[in-house]
Amino acid sequence: MGILDILVFVGFIVAVISIGLYKSREDDEEKDAQDYFLAGRGLTWYLVGFSLIAANISTEQFVGMTGKAADWLGMAIASYEWMAAVTLVVTAFVFLPVFLKSGIYTIPEFLEYRYNTFARTVMAISTMVILVGVPTASVIYSGAKVITGNFQGLTVLGLDLGSITVGCWIIGILAAAYVFAGGLKACAWADLLQGSALIIGGVVIAYFAFSLIADTDPSELIKTARNSEVTVESLEAAGPIERFYDLNKGPLPDGKLHMVRPVDDPEIPWTALLIGLWIPNFFYWGLNQYITQRTLGSKSLAQGQKGVVFAAFLKLIIPFIVVVPGILAFNLFNGELREDAVSRNAMIMAEKTPELYKNLSDKMKPDAEKSRNTIVAGKIESILEEAKPNEFTTLYTFNDVFASMNTEDAVAVAQFNRDQLRGLVDLEEASDTLSDAELIAANSEVAAAGLAALEEKADIETLVPHDYDNAFPTLIRELIPIGSGIKGFVLAAIFGAVVSSLASMLNSASTIFTMDIYYKLRPDSSQTGLVSVGRICTIVFVLIAMIIAPFLGHPSFGGIFTFIQEFQGFISPGILAIFLFGLLVHRAPRSVGTVGLLLNPVLYGALKFSPLTADITFLNRMAICFGAVLVVLTLMTLINPLKVPVTLPVNEKMDLTGSKPAKFWGGVVVALTILLYVVFY
Repeated sequence: MGILDILVFVGFIVAVISIGLYKSREDDEEKDAQDYFLAGRGLTWYLVGFSLIAANISTEQFVGMTGKAADWLGMAIASYEWMAAVTLVVTAFVFLPVFLKSGIYTIPEFLEYRYNTFARTVMAISTMVILVGVPTASVIYSGAKVITGNFQGLTVLGLDLGSITVGCWIIGILAAAYVFAGGLKACAWADLLQGSALIIGGVVIAYFAFSLIADTDPSELIKTARNSEVTVESLEAAGPIERFYDLNKGPLPDGKLHMVRPVDDPEIPWTALLIGLWIPNFFYWGLNQYITQRTLGSKSLAQGQKGVVFAAFLKLIIPFIVVVPGILAFNLFNGELREDAVSRNAMIMAEKTPELYKNLSDKMKPDAEKSRNTIVAGKIESILEEAKPNEFTTLYTFNDVFASMNTEDAVAVAQFNRDQLRGLVDLEEASDTLSDAELIAANSEVAAAGLAALEEKADIETLVPHDYDNAFPTLIRELIPIGSGIKGFVLAAIFGAVVSSLASMLNSASTIFTMDIYYKLRPDSSQTGLVSVGRICTIVFVLIAMIIAPFLGHPSFGGIFTFIQEFQGFISPGILAIFLFGLLVHRAPRSVGTVGLLLNPVLYGALKFSPLTADITFLNRMAICFGAVLVVLTLMTLINPLKVPVTLPVNEKMDLTGSKPAKFWGGVVVALTILLYVVFY
């Protein structure tokens, strides 16, 4: 970064946080729980809309979705965004009127009114634990990954700004600072600026990416083609958009411009589009506290509906500034992503099995002559010099792409695994009777057998051919000119998005603890006392998340985006099922809330960890659990229906007049979503 970049970066961050705090400047003595947790229920439509986007779009998308797009999924990952647009429209006109009418602070609070205290408590605790341990930690980690990728080698006050751990702590502390002081109102005003900057920053990156693909040698581009019909000659005659399309359009499963993936796709098979993908979407946008807290703070139902529909429009844009650049990252920087993977693999192997690392070819070792690898190569040298015997047996797995790119080393790794297990595990065939191809093919089973046999004394590391989670940091590093101020603005927008999402999560987690747990135990608490508890929670929760975050780079999580979505499956199908029953089936007995919440994690865990169902993609697991819970709740309702429907509380101060313009534009959003699926079918 140049001096102007640094000035722009620092200036933007200071301005955003200052404005957020200024807008929530009421004296702490006068600030009650509604002011702190729900911005005094005074948010207008543009604050609601931009705040929803800023709270949602973070490095979870810019790192996770861009990485998935650069890998095999391509445009299919955009379903999370385009389906969200439809989900938001439904939320605006089905969920929001009920929630605003009841005057709730939190989503778990609704469960007590509709079902019972136990349902509220179970959802509050599970939501709070998962919110802090999964998305909060994930956003900190992915934010640090983006930012630190542009500060390699820079040390300030003894802190290595290229370190993931240092980055995690800086991001967490800054986010906690203005949540602690200003609550939801500070978040909402900061989100207004950060949401706008985020979209502008994404457009800038997409522009530079298309500009570069127009100038890149076709003979280099064709090496990344997923379309067997494209030629160097056709690329020479094509413009940037045509080049993008021709390189990536190919047939399934290789083509990257398809929304509908094969039924055996491990992440988003076409079957998931029917049911599975709707479950996390409706849970996230309609029932997830850190998102819905913005809508609960709406000034009126009309303002809330306008804001939610506005956010739905913005969701249609997101894939063009997140997913498309991810695909372009593969076309433009395949070699760089490969080098990043080499550095990552090398660090792991040098630390855990230095004797194996030393015997591998130079292809598996970072080239210290390249400036971007100098620091990593130096760290590896230090690790090798100080290497000590490892009490754990480390085994390695890899996929077919890695094996095809590094056949000689893949054989060496497979042989190393067998040598470590010789005499400890009964392997079916001796390695000296197997060909190289057979050694590679059997490696995953051998590693799994070793881990199962050695239990706590063994672990498995995955060697990757490309570091796809580094796609977006690579785009920033390679595309944006240094010293122009543009890089500083883009990094500030991304950093702001991280802080915004993190602030939203911390504010929501503290709201749940304060209002759903602490206030239930201490109903005589003063309003200022509740605000103080919320602030203490903010500090505790951010400390927990910052400790967890640096560990999320391990490949066993399957990429940061998959990690987040996978773990939502333990709660989201059950929560969605009981809310649908609570809202739509007025005679559903109160006990269905408890049964739905407890049954879903048991079913999901059984499907996830059973060898018979381990291959089912997590979206299909969600669909199965959702269907099973609905069947059970239906039977319970038929057997023992309520004689008199439950009466929910009414917030007399809320204007519950709906917005007709919002209904019209909501219909437009749905029509545009269908059109996009047709275009990218």
